[in-house]
Amino acid sequence: MTRQTIGFIGLGLIGGSIAKALKSKRPNATFIAYNRSKSSLVEAMADGTINQAMDTIGPAFSECDMIFLCAPVSVNIRCLEQLKPIIKPTCILTDVGSVKTTIHEAVETLGMTHYFIGGHPMAGSEKTGYSSAKAHLLENAYYILTPGEGTTDRMISEMISIVKDINALPIILNYKEHDRITAAISHLPHIIAYTLVNLVKDSDNPQGMMRMLAAGGFKDITRIASSSPEMWQQICAENKTQIIDMLNLYIERISDMGRAIKNDDTQMLLDAFGSAKNYRDDIPQSHAKSLLQSSYEIFVDLIDESGAIATIATILATNGISIKNIGIVHNREFQEGVLHIEFYDEESAEKATGLLAKYHYVIHLRK
Repeated sequence: MTRQTIGFIGLGLIGGSIAKALKSKRPNATFIAYNRSKSSLVEAMADGTINQAMDTIGPAFSECDMIFLCAPVSVNIRCLEQLKPIIKPTCILTDVGSVKTTIHEAVETLGMTHYFIGGHPMAGSEKTGYSSAKAHLLENAYYILTPGEGTTDRMISEMISIVKDINALPIILNYKEHDRITAAISHLPHIIAYTLVNLVKDSDNPQGMMRMLAAGGFKDITRIASSSPEMWQQICAENKTQIIDMLNLYIERISDMGRAIKNDDTQMLLDAFGSAKNYRDDIPQSHAKSLLQSSYEIFVDLIDESGAIATIATILATNGISIKNIGIVHNREFQEGVLHIEFYDEESAEKATGLLAKYHYVIHLRK
């Protein structure tokens, strides 16, 4: 469909990035958007990303062949009620939320399953708003699609085409399985990190020695506790059932470890540590990060084009900087930068950062 009309409700970091990427691939399409903040709409009109800015979710959206819901999950659900009477029968509705069950259930309650296919682009940033949106933000990032009961093959095919147009990597999952997986690999680790930081804070002595000495492994393990508290408050409410299930499993495992330590069960401890090490070491290298050692690394914004990685490697090599590991990061939901480069020492990482900055690359450092 070369004359599509594509709508966006919410034009922040993710919505704006999808719109920018699609505009470059589908220039004949008409892009319309509604956003609570008018400044984002003004900016998107000025840079040519959207063709029409809407003050309300009204009749203009009845022309849309596809609508992206890019607001918080609770807001997206309220928007469904506004869209139901006005969208055309062939319109595809999709969202970008990191929790899927609540919106799928709302779609079913509203009788809108034949419009909807869930989506979760696994990329992001600590920055927010349209001003931080980038056309290449989702390049090489996983984009999970969660079909529902009424999702047709046509809808799946069109969404896969959209995902490939923005150079992301489509993965299809059942929405309940999606929420179980993200509860285990994302939501639970964030809760653990926040809780561990608060435990250390509350256990610290008046001189603050724990905070002063906290470094290395502790800072690596708890880095994600610097994420948005408001966002994680919402995620805990939206994925409550799966998070509680994973929390209960984690509490059981922690209790088992406590008993093993108390009872001097050294074999159980060795088996647990060994099993975890083997599984952790088996995670694809482009995703891997040691939680026990200091790591000297940078993340680089990189447009996916022929020779882009080779250019960076050449720049570093010709300046005598050795690379320990380099890879594309597919899950960038809480980490900016598509290219992950690891070095052998801090001096090399600092030298590489300064050098690449001179070539106008955008560098992100883990704190």
